[in-house]
Amino acid sequence: MAKDFYKILGVARTADEKAIKSAYRKLAREHHPDVNPNNPGAEAKFKEISEAFQVISDPEKRKLYDQFGDDYDRIPPDYAKYGPQGGGGG
Repeated sequence: MAKDFYKILGVARTADEKAIKSAYRKLAREHHPDVNPNNPGAEAKFKEISEAFQVISDPEKRKLYDQFGDDYDRIPPDYAKYGPQGGGGG
């Protein structure tokens, strides 16, 4: 199942950097394993929140995530230089 990093952080797809950072900090405090030592799911939730923040707080990763979804991390870092090409073939 595809991860929706915006939903994980509770922000809109149009959220700015400040809103993303604020949402991350709030959720990270709530779900940090040190704050929830008796909650076995806290660590997994914290990791999920951290991954979402790492992606959508980085403009390049966010652009790839918005375009390719979960496959964002399979796209070569120099993807942008391979813009639309001529048709070829014939």
